[in-house]
Amino acid sequence: MAITATRLRRLRVRRAVQTTTAVVAILLVGSLVRLALQTRITLVIDGRPQAVRTSSSNVQELLRGEGISLTADLLVDPSPATPLADGMTVVVSPAPGRASGITAATPPDPSDVGVWVVAGTSQRYVSPDADRFVESSVSASSAGSSPVVSVRAVVSGKVHDVLTNAGTAGALLSAMGITPDADDRVQPPPSTPLHDGDTVRFDRVEILTRLEAVTLRAPTLVTYSDRMTPGTRRVLSTGRDGVGRATYQITVVNGRRVSKQLIARWAEVPAVPTRIVSGPASMYGGSLAVPGATGRHQTGLATWYDPPWSGLTAAHPSLPFGTHVTVTDLATGRSVTVVIDDRGPFSPGKIIDLSPEAFRVLEPLGHGVLHVRLSW
Repeated sequence: MAITATRLRRLRVRRAVQTTTAVVAILLVGSLVRLALQTRITLVIDGRPQAVRTSSSNVQELLRGEGISLTADLLVDPSPATPLADGMTVVVSPAPGRASGITAATPPDPSDVGVWVVAGTSQRYVSPDADRFVESSVSASSAGSSPVVSVRAVVSGKVHDVLTNAGTAGALLSAMGITPDADDRVQPPPSTPLHDGDTVRFDRVEILTRLEAVTLRAPTLVTYSDRMTPGTRRVLSTGRDGVGRATYQITVVNGRRVSKQLIARWAEVPAVPTRIVSGPASMYGGSLAVPGATGRHQTGLATWYDPPWSGLTAAHPSLPFGTHVTVTDLATGRSVTVVIDDRGPFSPGKIIDLSPEAFRVLEPLGHGVLHVRLSW
């Protein structure tokens, strides 16, 4: 089948577009790779700082790339063989007794905001140009620019002692290539003017939301029965853990998780409780540490029951047998002292069952339930 001239032209155009797109993509990727591999250096030439991006591996290659020839008339700090690191400062100055006249390919604009002498340690950098640095800052101040001040920048936990002509904390961070967002912490606030000796702290804060699977533990439901032997129990049914989901808010400061807060939780497969029937606590057991009581006191409801004996006695869920307990009616203030010799009651809110004789000391039996306080 013959290919028409129109279709042939379309095929040629399509191939040309595909080839052009591939070439552009390769060039773009290459540019990004070269940019990522470049090192950011502050180059101070004869007291004038400038920001430089370079692919050089050491100081000598950097200076050669900037058109600076190493001669006996120059002092270079650090030494030319020093490997370059991101954020390093390289100072080039005339040797003592030599005239100034160092040139570079791109002289800096004195009005630019910069950060110089950035160090990765807490030690301050001192160079032969320190005096000229201060003199140039005074000249800049008289010309209406911000003076150079010495401040400490703590960025994501790393300490940098720096010289800068930034006028505010925000301008300093901007000159260091840091753009805080709404969650980040900056102290003092970005609009705060900088003074010599100030400290600016920047913490990168991330607020993350995470969904996690959780295990819902099976609860245990205990039912008490006075028909069972005291101190015994029987499992009616075995429970099963459930499966749920939980949403957490996680706060990360400088790459380290500092808090994890539960926002919501729900069950996908509900837990099944374990059901147990228990007899009263043994007469030989019990504890003076009553759950819900403060010290040796407990407040709740008192009822009466008819035990197979008489006297000022009472039943309590956990106090040891033989414990003398003073029961005070909170409505009237009347009190009676009883001896614990039985177990009960086991209903929610009720803390003691009094014998009829003990209950009558406080109120007639027809009253039924009293709000009392126990002391022992």
